[in-house]
Amino acid sequence: MKDSFSRLHPIVGIVYFAAVISFSMFLMNPVCLAVSLSCAVANAVQLNGQKTVLFGLKIILPTAVLVMLINPIVNHSGVTILTYLPWDNPLTLESVVYGIASAVMLSSVVFWFSSFNKVMTADKLVYLFGKIAPALGLLLSMAFRFVPRFSAQFREVRTARKLLGREKSGFIEKINDAVRVISVMLSHSLEDSIETADSMKARGYGLKGRTAYSNYSFTKRDAIALLLICISTASLIVLRVFGTAKYRYFPSVKGELTGIDSVIFFTLYFLLMIMPFVINIWEGIRWKRLQSAI
Repeated sequence: MKDSFSRLHPIVGIVYFAAVISFSMFLMNPVCLAVSLSCAVANAVQLNGQKTVLFGLKIILPTAVLVMLINPIVNHSGVTILTYLPWDNPLTLESVVYGIASAVMLSSVVFWFSSFNKVMTADKLVYLFGKIAPALGLLLSMAFRFVPRFSAQFREVRTARKLLGREKSGFIEKINDAVRVISVMLSHSLEDSIETADSMKARGYGLKGRTAYSNYSFTKRDAIALLLICISTASLIVLRVFGTAKYRYFPSVKGELTGIDSVIFFTLYFLLMIMPFVINIWEGIRWKRLQSAI
């Protein structure tokens, strides 16, 4: 019973992730960034496991550090000059802070997409977009399953080459070996995509009047979850339109972090972001109670 949120109706999942990913990308208030990142990590750990998240951090952390370093170098806006770079461009406090905020935003979005990939499986995307936009549904399902399938196939090819004694020990040889493996993987991925598209076309996917089996039913629980998501999202949009929790980084760092309206905004934002985690915890407690009662 760990993954109860993914068992909700697909429309609930797509609406939820569309809301949280959009908010994570466009709300640059430090409190919103901290809430989004912490909730994204919590949901990712719960859905994908601690080891998977730690493996993802090996890729996310270097990228985040690179963003934090590059932004102050290329962005010289801001009124608070800390020092001057060797090429006489100013290093400003605002550009440093904005670089950190951008890195946090990027990390949170990556973690949200990892949860999205776990919850919104290919069959759910095809179910949602199969009738409205068949080509888009097929494209999305293939795109979101590309990375995990590519990673799994990459490990298989590397293992096979290692067992055959084809792996090299030198640095240049390792680079050449990696290029060969990636070339094989790209060819395999393109061939697999063509086969998938031909298979779906042969089955009549996207034809007018074609019926499709689906075991998804919209229940009362789905309606309540969708209603809560829509109310929270609409409330946050209205509050933001009226200037609540506004924050700027240029020309100087300034924004709202306190105040009744900001506290209400941050509370609603936290409740929306933590919703899958709470649902999974609550269903887990209920499941344990049912098991103890038997």
